[in-house]
Amino acid sequence: MTTQAAQLETALLDAVLADPVCAAVLERVPALGLGEWWLTAGAIFQNVWNSVEGRPAGYGIKDYDVFYYDDSDLSWEAEDTVIRAAGDLLGDVPATIEVRNEARVHLWYAEKFGTPALPFTSATDAVDAFASTACCVAVTRDDSGLRVYAPFGLEDVFAMRMRPNRRLAPRQVYEDKAAQYSARWPTLSHEPW
Repeated sequence: MTTQAAQLETALLDAVLADPVCAAVLERVPALGLGEWWLTAGAIFQNVWNSVEGRPAGYGIKDYDVFYYDDSDLSWEAEDTVIRAAGDLLGDVPATIEVRNEARVHLWYAEKFGTPALPFTSATDAVDAFASTACCVAVTRDDSGLRVYAPFGLEDVFAMRMRPNRRLAPRQVYEDKAAQYSARWPTLSHEPW
């Protein structure tokens, strides 16, 4: 890892941990005993944007996404068991925390977004499919401590620059997200689809 990449990773963790919701999730979710899990989406990149724009941690974040991967049981009941356990574990945290099994996404994606999805092979495979490169970032905690996952690097996140990631999300999803995010973070730029 280059010095710049290490500095960006440290700054990202500082921004994320400044949000008490993220800190609680990263501290408590290991107790669920999930094989692979990541705090991702707006909880990560939007807290970086808040740091860059000088806004309070947690500003503008609608929900906190926890992705996990368990392909041993793709039933809704199995996922709901994990969701309920997370609800019990994090019930005192004043935020909407969405826990989802990414092994199940292909079962409902086409109905929600109008395009089919192949099954993901891991939770990080799902992170790789966000509509913008700046959104493809996640943090987890395991026995070695905190780890950052950023398949496109962190430069776009800190530059507050959205670029399309055409792997899965349709054009409309990217454009809707760019418009929503620009309304909350005015210095955000976005490249056209």
